[in-house]
Amino acid sequence: MFSIEMRKILCRRPVCVARATRSISSNSLGDYKIIDHDFDVCVVGAGGAGLRAAMGSAEAGFKTVCVTKLFPTRSHTVAAQGGINAALGNMTKDDWRWHSYDTVKGSDWLGDQDAIHYMCREAPRAVLELESYGLPFSRTEEGKIYQRAFGGQSLDYGKGGQAFRCACAADRTGHAMLHTLYGRSLAFDTTYLIEYFALDLIMDDDGACVGVLALCMEDGSLHRIHAANTVLATGGYGRAYFSCTSAHTCTGDGNAMALRAGLAAQDPEFVQFHPTGIYGAGCLITEGCRGEGGILRNAQGERFMERYAPSAKDLASRDVVSRAMTLEIQQGRGVGKDKDHIFLHLDHLPPELLAERLPGISETAQIFAGVDVTKEPIPVLPTVHYNMGGIPTNYHGEVIRQIKDEATGEIIDHDAVVPGLFAAGEAACASVHGANRLGANSLLDIVVFGRACALRIAQIAQPGGQKKTITKKCW
Repeated sequence: MFSIEMRKILCRRPVCVARATRSISSNSLGDYKIIDHDFDVCVVGAGGAGLRAAMGSAEAGFKTVCVTKLFPTRSHTVAAQGGINAALGNMTKDDWRWHSYDTVKGSDWLGDQDAIHYMCREAPRAVLELESYGLPFSRTEEGKIYQRAFGGQSLDYGKGGQAFRCACAADRTGHAMLHTLYGRSLAFDTTYLIEYFALDLIMDDDGACVGVLALCMEDGSLHRIHAANTVLATGGYGRAYFSCTSAHTCTGDGNAMALRAGLAAQDPEFVQFHPTGIYGAGCLITEGCRGEGGILRNAQGERFMERYAPSAKDLASRDVVSRAMTLEIQQGRGVGKDKDHIFLHLDHLPPELLAERLPGISETAQIFAGVDVTKEPIPVLPTVHYNMGGIPTNYHGEVIRQIKDEATGEIIDHDAVVPGLFAAGEAACASVHGANRLGANSLLDIVVFGRACALRIAQIAQPGGQKKTITKKCW
C-alpha cells in the first residue's frame, strides 16, 4: 500500500489535468465536483466488441470516447485461444447456412434465429476485414487462412461430417485480435479514458439513455459523459462463480448498470461450463486441442466420448462433453487419487504440431499443471467459462425492453428499443448462443455485433447531432 504522502504525489500527476482539459464544463453534485464531457458516442469497455464499436463509430465521423477500467490490450478478449468461426471454405467446401444450422442446433434450439442468420452471414466478411487490418492468422501451405475443426461444427446441415470452420492465429487468436483492433482503432480520432470505472447509465424521464457517469480510478474524480448513443461492451460475469476461466475483471459491470437503470437481464441462468479447465486451477485449455486431435480418456483409458456422441466424439458441443465428463466422474471412472477429474491426451500428437499449433497450451499446462504435453496427459475438469445471457438486444445491437399496457398490465411490445443505448459482446444477449455457445462463436459475436452497433448508429444519427438534455431528474 502507498503511504498518504505518496498518494498525494500520485494524485498530482499532470495526466489528470490533461484529461480534465477535455471536459466542456464542471459542476457540483453535493460535495462532489462533476467534470462534464460531451461526445456523440460513448463506448464502455475496450475488449473486442468495444474496440470494434468505437473504431466503427469514429470511422463514420462521430466524436467517440471509449471508457475502460483496464488498458485496452488487457481486456479479457486477449485470453481467447481457439479461433473465430466463419464459412470461408478454405479447407473444405462450406456455407454460412450450415454454420447457421450448427449454431441453432448448438444453442439447444433456443437461439434467436434472425440474429444467428445475421451473425453467420456476416462472419466471412468480418474475418476478411480482420485480415485486412493485419491480424496474423495461421496459414495453409497455399497461403490461405488456416481453419481447424471445432466442437459442434458440421457440413451440409449435419449430414456431411466434421467442418473445418475455425480461423485461428495458433492458440492465441484473442491476443492477436485485440492487439490488431487496438492498433487499428488508433488510426481514428477516438478518445480513450483509461482506468475510468463506469458507475451508472444516465437515463431521462422518457427511458432514453443520455450518457454515463464514470469514476477516474487514479484520482477519484467523477466524470459525467453526455452522449447521444452509448454502447455497453463490458464483458461477462464469470467471476460470480468461485472457479472459472474468466479474469478477475469479468464482474458484469455493464449488466449491473442496466439492471440499476430498470432494464431486464435475459437468460442469466444460461452459463456455459467449458469441458477442459485445468484441474485445480481453472485455467482454460482450448477446444482447439481436441480440434487438432486431442482425446479425452477416463481412468480405464477409454475414449468415452464415443459412447456419448458416436459421430462428433470429442468434438461434440461443449454442454454435451461437459455432461459426459461429469457422468464419468460420478460413475467412478474419473482419474487421480480421488477419481475427480479426466485426462486430456495430446501426447500422441507430433511435438512439432504442438509447437506450431498449440504453443500457448503447452506453456500453460507446464506452468499450472506441471505437465509436459508431449509425454503426459493434462488433468482437466468442466469449468465456468461463458455467460450466454445478458442485456437483451436485437441484431442491430440496440437494447430492447418490454412495454406493458398501463391499464391491463399486459405486455404489448416485447422488442421496444431503448433510445440511445446499445450492447455488444458477452455483456449482451442477442441471443445468438441460446442455452449453449459453440466454440469460436464468441470472437465472431464480438466483432460482428460491435460492428453492427457502429453501423446502426451511423444509420440513425449524425455526427455532431442534437442530444437529449441531461436534467436534474436524470440523477
